[in-house]
Amino acid sequence: MADLPPVATERWVASRKAAVVRGVLYGLITQSEALMRYDLSEEEFQSWIAAIADHGEEALKATALKKYRQS
Repeated sequence: MADLPPVATERWVASRKAAVVRGVLYGLITQSEALMRYDLSEEEFQSWIAAIADHGEEALKATALKKYRQS
């Protein structure tokens, strides 16, 4: 749980997004808890999971969004 970002996180860098995804996948927090805790939409969270699954954590970087969305 210590690896999860703070509740008040507003700046979502790739490492924080990946930490939340890992936390859900490893059972540290449920998906619904993560959505509520970080005020995320299900669509946004699912896009993080898909990005990691398709292209790895690099795809979560804001500068890489356009590149990976076109793939």
